Amino acid sequence: MPALIEVAHLSKQFKEVRAVDDLSFTVQQGDVYGFLGQNGAGKSTTIRMLLTLVKCTTGTINIFNKDLHTHREEILTKVGAIIEKPDLYKYLTAYENLSLFAKISGVNVPKRKIMEQLEMVGLADRAKSKVKTYSQGMKQRLGIAVALVHDPELIILDEPTNGLDPQGIADIRNLIIGLSRNFGKTVLISSHQLTEIELMANRILIIDKGKKIVEGTADELLDPAKTIVEIDTTDNASAIQKLTTSPWNKFLLSNGGRLQFQFNRSQIPSLINDLVGMKIDILSVQPRHSLENYFLSLTTAPHVEAAAI
Repeated sequence: MPALIEVAHLSKQFKEVRAVDDLSFTVQQGDVYGFLGQNGAGKSTTIRMLLTLVKCTTGTINIFNKDLHTHREEILTKVGAIIEKPDLYKYLTAYENLSLFAKISGVNVPKRKIMEQLEMVGLADRAKSKVKTYSQGMKQRLGIAVALVHDPELIILDEPTNGLDPQGIADIRNLIIGLSRNFGKTVLISSHQLTEIELMANRILIIDKGKKIVEGTADELLDPAKTIVEIDTTDNASAIQKLTTSPWNKFLLSNGGRLQFQFNRSQIPSLINDLVGMKIDILSVQPRHSLENYFLSLTTAPHVEAAAI
């Protein structure tokens, strides 16, 4: 896949604060690209530079194989974006908002197309409702529809699930995955919510204090041989006693009576089969969020230089 975004040695200095420090990364066409970092890591500043809302101090940004500085208008006509909470006209309906933003973008969008976009984000049945009656999750989905009104190739979303309840988060997640799989959109999404990025993104960039720490696919970033799996049974103490004489004992972690293993995730089916064979009744099998452990190990430790995978 060709590169859609190429960022090289990007930096941004705000007086004494270096918000972004020599940052380089590449987003391929068709990616759902997860941009991870703790609050204040430099994610929003980077996104604002990608959208020319903030001028970079040093470095280059190429989008669609063109320099953003010299081809700004041409590039931004093919980009849709939301920076945190979308700005919507709350006394207008969803349909009126989309129609108005289409006109502002200089795009002639027929009524049928507007309704298709509302259908895409799950709001067709509320097209005639005023936005002031919407939940925050519905407003976020309408904001994404606004970002899509001119049919962009690249969508940039900055913390789109902030402040949403679990159902709202799931709705946004499914929408983003659908935009990539069903409509071929390239999506760059920044977040500090690790579980959501793990569920959505095929490639991930982690930054800390404005610096790139690591970039790659989830499989590349996470060592499958170090997966931690927690299993709950009807009698954990009895299960542990049976396992001490089995080959699985060497993978068993000592953790206060809890049944935890660390091994290659490909071994999970074999373990389950053996537990059933030992007549151990299993209530649940839960792989731990290894991306969270990995992220915290990177962003809480000192770094000499960034790594790229």
